[in-house]
Amino acid sequence: MSRESTLRFGAQTDEVTSLLRIVNLVRTGEAATRPEIGRVTGLGRGVVTQRVDQAIDMGFLADGEYGPSSGGRAPRTLRFRSEQGRIIVCAFGALHIRVGIASLDGDIIDDRHIGWDIARGPAETIDRALELADEILARHEDVPVWGVAVGIPGPVDFDSGRPVAPPIMPGWNGFDMRRRFEERFDAPTWVDNDVNLLAFSERSRRQDERLDLIFFKVGTGIGAGLLSQGRIHRGANGAAGDVGHVRVLESNSQCRCGKVGCLEAEAGGWALVRDAERAVADGAGGTLARDAADGEPITPQAIAIAAMNGDALAISLIQRSARLVGESIAALVNMFNPAVIVVGGAVSSAGEVFLAEVRQRVYELSLPLATRDLAIVRSLGDEREPLRGGAEMVREQLFETTFPRWFAEGRPTIRDVMPAAS
Repeated sequence: MSRESTLRFGAQTDEVTSLLRIVNLVRTGEAATRPEIGRVTGLGRGVVTQRVDQAIDMGFLADGEYGPSSGGRAPRTLRFRSEQGRIIVCAFGALHIRVGIASLDGDIIDDRHIGWDIARGPAETIDRALELADEILARHEDVPVWGVAVGIPGPVDFDSGRPVAPPIMPGWNGFDMRRRFEERFDAPTWVDNDVNLLAFSERSRRQDERLDLIFFKVGTGIGAGLLSQGRIHRGANGAAGDVGHVRVLESNSQCRCGKVGCLEAEAGGWALVRDAERAVADGAGGTLARDAADGEPITPQAIAIAAMNGDALAISLIQRSARLVGESIAALVNMFNPAVIVVGGAVSSAGEVFLAEVRQRVYELSLPLATRDLAIVRSLGDEREPLRGGAEMVREQLFETTFPRWFAEGRPTIRDVMPAAS
């Protein structure tokens, strides 16, 4: 915060607190008119008018339409000016890049999606993501970027924004992810695990601020995003939810992380592709074998589609994966007691072929009390989910975690939002 802002606002704690609260009440939809603000906050009419006028002058709020009348003059509604800033989201997957821009209310305005191997390394990958972001921004009105979200398929130290020994991302360990984005957009940047972004997306879609949920992704790799009372649980070092590397009993399969017997090495998409290719090489027939003979690559998506179409090899692979995944989810259910399990990822796109096995194992192995009100569902499978989740993560950081530090500036700055050392 600038020295002038400190002098102007520092000694007026009550005023700043009430001003912040009013902006957030309007932003979240808890109060839409001046009388509603007065009822929620207990502030007098004159004080509410003064604070609202200040928020309008600072550019946070604007007058909207007239609301319904309760007998007298209809009150004027207020709206948060979500158009005054943009959020950029870069969601990196093992084999793709998704980039989008969102308004400050989290709505995705525009996006791009390309195939990309993240093993090509951080420099080339981030260059391509920035090119995509520039292409999208060029199609829209020039509006300041207020925040950037980056999701990666590996463990992240959330405080520093650096990947920590990501198994499928050679060359990324300890890489300063924030610097390139902050230099390009002059905006605070947060980096998180890709599955956490999917959990944020579910929270936003369900509009439940106290949600207990696990998003379990079974794609090329395996990971889980944990929501406890609406808050992402990242753990002490950002490794929470990295269930893909839990040991499977009696497994000797080599994992990409360098260890042996990991869940991902038995049930992840890349493991299913490995097993399918071996079976075809050994003479297995069916859809996958015919596709391979025609030169079509076997992918996790292809296995899921073949299973839905009745291919015996694909069904056996999908069901085995689901049983192992269900056992891991059961352990999480007993420890975490969520209300909802959302299963997503390419392997889970086999639908009930996959989900039925997961449910059976979870209910067999979990405590009755933990499953009494438990819902196990598939994700919507919307390709924009990680983008919405990234926007939601940035909104949480901007308006719940760091808002008081940059509020007087009128917009977030890196120095007021991000930790001093990274």
